[in-house]
Amino acid sequence: MASEHDAFPRALSLAVHELRTPVTVATGYLRMLLREQGGPITDRQRQMLEEAERSCGRINALITELSELGKLTAGEISPPTVTFNLAALVAEVASNMHEGEDRGIHVEVRAPEPVVVAGDRARLGAALRALVHAALRERAEPGGVVVQCSTVADGDRPWAVVTVGDDALTPALIHPAHTSAPPPFDEWRGGLGLALPVGRRVIEAHGGAVWSAPGNPRAGSALRLPLVRDL
Repeated sequence: MASEHDAFPRALSLAVHELRTPVTVATGYLRMLLREQGGPITDRQRQMLEEAERSCGRINALITELSELGKLTAGEISPPTVTFNLAALVAEVASNMHEGEDRGIHVEVRAPEPVVVAGDRARLGAALRALVHAALRERAEPGGVVVQCSTVADGDRPWAVVTVGDDALTPALIHPAHTSAPPPFDEWRGGLGLALPVGRRVIEAHGGAVWSAPGNPRAGSALRLPLVRDL
């Protein structure tokens, strides 16, 4: 009899298969209507169809996240061991995040030195993007969200650490990087899709960990990854 742990990714795989087909069909018909293959449409009808197509796109993105979550949970994804500069990736991701600018919220990056890690750069970039996106979305007041990349030593084991949150929280977020069991991570938050659950599993698949700000999960978050000394 299959365990509950084994059944979860299988259920996700089934859900992905059952959802992807009708969404693909619906998107195809919407595009045919927008190309007026079924006859002329009015401007108002075009607006409605375009909004429906965008909604199908959001559902399709969620289905892709479900598929990724299922594969990560089942251990079907093995990250490549390519070395790269995590500080450069942090700067790249943060510079492309603009959510919150209309509310007076900006991103400040602190990643001056090369911080070398090994793994899947694209997937780790998506995980970082999810953490920064959550911080920008959940900040209620104007101000800066600081994204800092640094290194710490936990005994003989060096870590690369990225913190995301208010500047005053940075020391409290870095401190758990020294511990064997960092605080828990609040990954199930509304309005963020499955990006945070997927991101957590990507980071853990790389031998790292991710955690929330102690006492206030929505005030900030941090991650650690094994540090590679030479690029």
